[in-house]
Amino acid sequence: MGRWSRKLAVEVVGRLARPAGLRWLDVGCGTGALSKAILEGAAPASVIGIDPSVEFVTSASEEVADDRAVFQVAGAEALPLNDASVDVVASGLVLNFVPDVVAAIGEMQRVVVPDGLVTAYVWDYGDGMQMLRYFWDAATVHDAATADLDEATRFPVCQKGGLQESFVAAGLQDVQEFAVSILTRFKDFDDFWLPFLGAQGPGPSYVAGLSNASQDGLRSQLQSMLPVLPDGSIQLTARAWTASGVAPSV
Repeated sequence: MGRWSRKLAVEVVGRLARPAGLRWLDVGCGTGALSKAILEGAAPASVIGIDPSVEFVTSASEEVADDRAVFQVAGAEALPLNDASVDVVASGLVLNFVPDVVAAIGEMQRVVVPDGLVTAYVWDYGDGMQMLRYFWDAATVHDAATADLDEATRFPVCQKGGLQESFVAAGLQDVQEFAVSILTRFKDFDDFWLPFLGAQGPGPSYVAGLSNASQDGLRSQLQSMLPVLPDGSIQLTARAWTASGVAPSV
């Protein structure tokens, strides 16, 4: 999934079109995809990346070699920053994993300056993230009990309007939501299937818990459902919902 999250981060940062020289905060930085996109596309004065995972923070520190960036361990609901200490807060593909989304957005609002921008984006797990839609549809055909594991069911914030409603509930102003779609290409079915063997994330974790026979059955079911081009490649789209809001003026 990393290759698509990096591509998405670049697209979102470009659409934000913020002026150079601002102080950015990346909430839930992971391995640094969004921080890197900010550094390369927004000419910031600084970027602070925070994530609750020590492993991710270590990886981001190694992957993003830029003196303007620092990374530290912290959660979205208790940001280790002073009030009004950054100009832009961004969070990529994270809020659906946060227990209290509105509280996390409230923390982002606290640390951004008055009239500063808060933005976040999540994959559209309903039908816009086709790679996962095909996977869970195939998994449900293979075993109906997997329906409750589907991210479309588990993460309502990842549906149209979900982020927007949360931003408004947190008190942000001028809230806008828009969709960003990218093309996801796979050279063949094996290229498509490989990410599901990584044991990270709901889908791969589900696959990891299957017996070899059940994995083979799911693999065959999925392969029969995917739209394969004559050259064997697979082309799908991945849609994310992005919401942005402005912190109230003092």
